[in-house]
Amino acid sequence: MDLSRRGFIKLSAGAAAAGGTLAGAGDAAAQAGAPLDAPRLLAQAGPPAPLGFNPADASMKYELVIANGDVLDPVQKVRARRDIGIRFGQIAAVVPSIPPDRAVQRIDAAGKLVTPGLIDLHTHLCPHLGLGLPADELVPITATTTAVSAGDAGAHTFGNFRHGVVPQSRTRLFGFVHIASIGLAGGLAPGEMLNIDYANVEACAKAVAENADLALGVKVRITDSVVGQNGLEPLRRAIRAAEMAGKHFRVMCHIGAAPGNLSDLLDLLRPGDILTHAYSGAGNNTVQNGRVLPAALAAKQRGVIVDVGHGGGSFDFTVCEPAMQQGFGPDTISSDIHAVSINTPGYPTMPWVMSKLLALGMPLEEVVARSTSEPGRIIGKVPGLGTLAIGAPADLAILDIVDGPVEFVDTRNNKRTGTRKLVPVLTVKGGRPYGRPPLPIPFLY
Repeated sequence: MDLSRRGFIKLSAGAAAAGGTLAGAGDAAAQAGAPLDAPRLLAQAGPPAPLGFNPADASMKYELVIANGDVLDPVQKVRARRDIGIRFGQIAAVVPSIPPDRAVQRIDAAGKLVTPGLIDLHTHLCPHLGLGLPADELVPITATTTAVSAGDAGAHTFGNFRHGVVPQSRTRLFGFVHIASIGLAGGLAPGEMLNIDYANVEACAKAVAENADLALGVKVRITDSVVGQNGLEPLRRAIRAAEMAGKHFRVMCHIGAAPGNLSDLLDLLRPGDILTHAYSGAGNNTVQNGRVLPAALAAKQRGVIVDVGHGGGSFDFTVCEPAMQQGFGPDTISSDIHAVSINTPGYPTMPWVMSKLLALGMPLEEVVARSTSEPGRIIGKVPGLGTLAIGAPADLAILDIVDGPVEFVDTRNNKRTGTRKLVPVLTVKGGRPYGRPPLPIPFLY
């Protein structure tokens, strides 16, 4: 279940007292390649607890049962045919079989992969502002139940996100506040950081702190055409704003044709900050002359989160392949879906981007973890988010694994072939399916 703002603040205070670093205990080792584990993944928001029902009650009726699916939950270490029982919008059972008479409604997922609902850490799902798209409308192609607005709104426009977008969306939404007070209201042009006066540290920090239930931190774009002569100053201000707002807030830093020496930028990032577009081929890349920059490896080793952020111009196979081979693989898989990128050949929906990582040799279990539990841990506001633990939100992605030759294209027209792809079949958020029956009666959420 989602936390209230007051509950989140209490949890955050406890986590801060216990942790002492932005990323939390154990994160640096994990980002350097340690195996994923349940305690670390759930550390920030705490473990889920069922509300309103007793999982051991043998007479309990499930409002919805997803039956016979090939269930994959990396945190619970489950990969088996299972039935999933849902009650009060929460996962109530994950067992080999649930009798039909215990289900009010039932969906047969035989032959389908069933995972926690996909969590997209880098999106632009803030319609009527810049490049934003409506989240719910995209669910049939994204299978995404939780998404993060990556700086669509700044301090002066975050109210639009909070009051105009979030309340109208069934998709669970969080956001980064852009260091530019205008956010991305101008779309692709002009660069929002050409005028450094828009980077108002105190206004940004105020917006983050006052919206702590929704805001994950501060977003900044460091690209030549965006920052002009201001170089890394927007990043420095973004870090100051995040620190002013509170020590558990992160910076998400966009790269791709960044000015100056990329190592100088990487050295500024703190443990728990997010480097998005990590495999951009737009210039000044994390891989140069076939080798990952030492500063990039050092950033990952100290706990900087490496994020895909595919988008319409920010994913290059010729960067990602050597990066993965040299220990600079992604910690999170994200789409950077927006009104421009969705119309490009790279087609950045979560299942399609995940399929590209499968084609590059990442095991399915890791692909799913980096698209569910890992971003859920980073969001850190909803107990059990990105898992199928009892009491976790009943968010599910039902996918087809389609075997056969498939061609993928990156954002620089490089092509790779694969042998399988993930295709969305049905998405469930809070126990309510999107777009097709059976649907609850009455349909309330």
